[in-house]
Amino acid sequence: MKKLLIACCVTLFLSGCASPTDQQLNFTPQADNIKSTITQAKTLSLSTTDIRTAQYVALVNKGEDKALPIHAKQNTRTAFNSAFATLLQSQGFVISNNSDNSVEVEIEQVLVRVNSATFSNDMDAKITLKVTAETPTGKFVKTYTGSAKANNSMGASNEQIEHILNHVSKLVLNDIANDVELINYMEDKFQ
Repeated sequence: MKKLLIACCVTLFLSGCASPTDQQLNFTPQADNIKSTITQAKTLSLSTTDIRTAQYVALVNKGEDKALPIHAKQNTRTAFNSAFATLLQSQGFVISNNSDNSVEVEIEQVLVRVNSATFSNDMDAKITLKVTAETPTGKFVKTYTGSAKANNSMGASNEQIEHILNHVSKLVLNDIANDVELINYMEDKFQ
């Protein structure tokens, strides 16, 4: 009977450790301010890689020794890949798996740090993406970074964290969408 009781306790403990956190953020990156479009359709292949060491998108610090990581409901790599596909197609590019031209997006940082105190909360969001546009004859590489800060007198809710995270992703994607250097390179060099 003792062994059965111990086995039940261990099973309950392990199932509690293995279950994902109830807190997850709705991460929907998208550009909304696309001014640059190409004049002639060019094909490219698109790939997105997530090189972050930790996969959470928010870290809530509640004192010196307590930090709660919060993940996105969506896969971050997939969400950015979808956002880039939409962005490039709206600019007139055609995405094809067998193109000599490629655009690679590396997700270097996606994080909202929340420092929680008794009567205040500070949020610091930062997103860093590296974009490489490559042809058989050369490549264009540029890193894009966006950040925002917010604070309030009450606790930071998941909705507030989502808002700042999606806001910063929109800033970075708008930056990329309207980067004349990048668009000119792709329009001139892509076949």
